[in-house]
Amino acid sequence: MDRTLESLQHIIARVLPHRDPALVFKDLNVVAILQEFWESKQKQKAVFLSEGTVVYESLSSLGPPFVSYVTLPGGSCFGNFQSCLSRAEARRDAAKVALINSLFNELPCRRITKEFIMESVREAVSSTSGNLKDADDPSTSIGAYHYMLESNIGKTMLEFQELMIIFQLLHWNGSLKALRETKCSRQEVISYYSQYSLDGRMRSHMALDWIMKEQESPGIISQELQVALRELEEARKAGQELRFYKEKKEILSLALSQIYSDQVTSSSQDDQMSLALRGYHKP
Repeated sequence: MDRTLESLQHIIARVLPHRDPALVFKDLNVVAILQEFWESKQKQKAVFLSEGTVVYESLSSLGPPFVSYVTLPGGSCFGNFQSCLSRAEARRDAAKVALINSLFNELPCRRITKEFIMESVREAVSSTSGNLKDADDPSTSIGAYHYMLESNIGKTMLEFQELMIIFQLLHWNGSLKALRETKCSRQEVISYYSQYSLDGRMRSHMALDWIMKEQESPGIISQELQVALRELEEARKAGQELRFYKEKKEILSLALSQIYSDQVTSSSQDDQMSLALRGYHKP
């Protein structure tokens, strides 16, 4: 633990040389420190290609406890895990969680290397009761994971996670299963989606998929949304990275809003037609 703290302080001294490493986590202005950290990284030509700065989002609430999310350049999302009595306190707590994770991401052990890949594949095999030989076969889940790691060697875990979340969402959405049924290989799917970022267009496509599912199984979107909200809340209170759960919530909410909008439009058009017919039949 002491060695980890020393490593984090070394990172602070390197990225924010004018800050006292011993006081960073005690500073009430942690929001400004987090912003400064990422601006400094961008000036140093950090690997992240996504534009933008640190973005905060506060959930609307009439009273405590308040909830705040912070999204970092690259897309990683964190939230306050403490029960906060004000929006400002929630924002500071979310910033502190994000800053700690940002600093940990700078440690050498968080960068994808050959050694890291070997260890990660072994852990994946043991957790899935798979076979280590599967790592050389991209048609297997272990092999696909190995292929993705190899394709992102040199990147940090937050950078790799941005790509992984796309595939997590595609799996959750049912798109990966549909692609397998078209005989696309895992390598082809990985290579194709590795070129894309998770943006409004991709969310809209996924929302449309859920609208189609709703037509087949009415109520499924509301059920999935309740699950996503519960997962998001549990992950936030545990101090975990939140983007996967938050993206699920936003995609499902987008689908519901689209369905509601279509229903209102349809109802309005019916009302207008009814009024027109009454006017037509009026003596």
